[in-house]
Amino acid sequence: MTLTPIQHERYDRQLRLAEIGIDGQQKLLQARVLIVGVGGLGSPAALYLAAAGAGTLGLVDSDTVSLSNLQRQILHSTADLGRPKVDSAAARLRALNPDTQLLLFPERLTAARAPALLAGFDFVLDCTDNFPSKFLVADACHAARIPYSHAGILGLTGQALTVFPGRTACLRCVFDPPPPPDPAAGPNPVLGVAPGLFGALQAAEAIKVLLHIGTPLTNTLLHIDLLCLQFRQTPVRQNPDCPLCGTRSTLKHPTDHPAHA
Repeated sequence: MTLTPIQHERYDRQLRLAEIGIDGQQKLLQARVLIVGVGGLGSPAALYLAAAGAGTLGLVDSDTVSLSNLQRQILHSTADLGRPKVDSAAARLRALNPDTQLLLFPERLTAARAPALLAGFDFVLDCTDNFPSKFLVADACHAARIPYSHAGILGLTGQALTVFPGRTACLRCVFDPPPPPDPAAGPNPVLGVAPGLFGALQAAEAIKVLLHIGTPLTNTLLHIDLLCLQFRQTPVRQNPDCPLCGTRSTLKHPTDHPAHA
């Protein structure tokens, strides 16, 4: 495909990057990325991917916008209170870049729906906010053989990992089994800029993987503590006994996990 004069102007700064150029931009304009969760992590990830010219973004979220979301979920505004998040997200993204096609899924990701939702996408961003959902994303991406970016936030800290299913360490290699749900636990505390930082990192990982540039965050768990601004990279390896990607894996299909209360 040929870039239009408007596209040349819109993407001028990244066209000047040797790692991207016109060929890379054309690949981005044909790329398809699924974002599971358009909250704290999904907001900056979606904004930066749309701004970069990702051709198609799929948005999966069953929630509506609440006042407590607005401290960190920058896709949404006060005027969106009570509105489905995928709808308010779509309005903001279309205003930013009408070239990006949006596929809206106002539903919760489930094991039954995962194969259909993931079909046809090149990369997945796990922007969910609880371990049951994160493990479901990992299971579904492994079954579909679609690379994905994991990120998680707590307080002023966060972690990230990029996974090529069957080729690099997966979420279950690092964290299995999932922590049990705590019925007494309330919403996790979070500083709004923490998911902002990690959502942007997830967008960067998506672009790198889609364009085959740089070094993805595979086999490495990145941890950032904003309180003392410490960055730590922990090498991780595929676990031969991993129930998802190990030599004797027992999880052949996406699995729903008990949700937090």
